[in-house]
Amino acid sequence: EGIDVALLKDVKEVRRARLTEYAAARKSAVYHEGRGVFTVKCDVALPCATQNELHIEDAKALVENGCIAVAEGANMPTTIEATTYFQENGVAFMPGKAANAGGVLVSGLEMSQNAEHLSWTFEEVDGKLEQLMRGMFHNVDDTAKEYGEEGNFVMGANIAGFLKVADAMLAQGVC
Repeated sequence: EGIDVALLKDVKEVRRARLTEYAAARKSAVYHEGRGVFTVKCDVALPCATQNELHIEDAKALVENGCIAVAEGANMPTTIEATTYFQENGVAFMPGKAANAGGVLVSGLEMSQNAEHLSWTFEEVDGKLEQLMRGMFHNVDDTAKEYGEEGNFVMGANIAGFLKVADAMLAQGVC
C-alpha cells in the first residue's frame, strides 16, 4: 500500500518518535527489529543517511534480492568493499559525487536567481535541475566509455571531476 507520507512526517518530525510507532499506526506496515533496510527486496537502493552505512553484508543482500541499481544520495554512504561488490555483480552504481550533485546544482541555480534578481517557479527550477542532472549523467557515462570502462560510473565520475578541476586550474594559469 506504499508509505503514508503524512503519517511518517507526523511520527518523525512532529512526535519525534521511533518507526515502531509508524508501524503501530499503519496496519499494513511491517517493522523488523534489528533488520537493516538493505535486506528488503528492491530494484533500486538509495543509501542517503551517513558515511559508510551500506556495508558488504548489505551489498550481498541487495544483490541476492535482485537489486539492479544503487545511487548514493549522501557523502559516501557505501563502503569501498560494497561498491566493489556491486560493480563485480553487475549492479549499476552511481557514486554520490554524481548522484547527489542536485543539492549543489540547486544552490548554483539559487545564486543565479539572486545575481539576476529573478524568482523562478518550482517548475522552472525543477526543469533546469533535470537538464543539469541529465548532463551530469551523460558526462559521467561518456567519460567512462572514453576511458574504456563503460558502465563504471565510479571511474567516470572520478575522471570527469578530475578533468574539470584540472581544466579550471590550467585556465587560471597553473602549470
